[in-house]
Amino acid sequence: MKKIAMMAGLLALTGCVQVEKYEDVIKHPVPAEMAGYWQSKGPQSAMVSPEAIATLVVTQEGDTLDCRQWVRVVAVPGKIMLRSDDFYNVTIKRDVYPLERDGSAIEYDGMTLQRVDRPTVECAAYLSKNPLLSKLP
Repeated sequence: MKKIAMMAGLLALTGCVQVEKYEDVIKHPVPAEMAGYWQSKGPQSAMVSPEAIATLVVTQEGDTLDCRQWVRVVAVPGKIMLRSDDFYNVTIKRDVYPLERDGSAIEYDGMTLQRVDRPTVECAAYLSKNPLLSKLP
């Protein structure tokens, strides 16, 4: 029985993407339709509160900012990684999130994000003080 449980665990982990060192991740450019500002609309089950907002900034060159806000702003820079024709956002905290484009939306960390013209005021303020390496869309 233990062998079956261990094999099931190993099979479950084989599809996971791991990053040992953020610095070793090779940044990859994204298609033009993926670059831009993406934001949650309405309540998202993956967020801590129905009032929470998630914003993802993606530059054409592959720099990202995962900016989430509710009571306070938590902003984490990252970069896009390409593995087996799939795009992933790798944050400086070494969190790895698949990015799946679905028409005019992106599926990201259990959330559905829609394209917007600009980030929230709070995320824009963070970006003005902590600019990404490549130019914003």
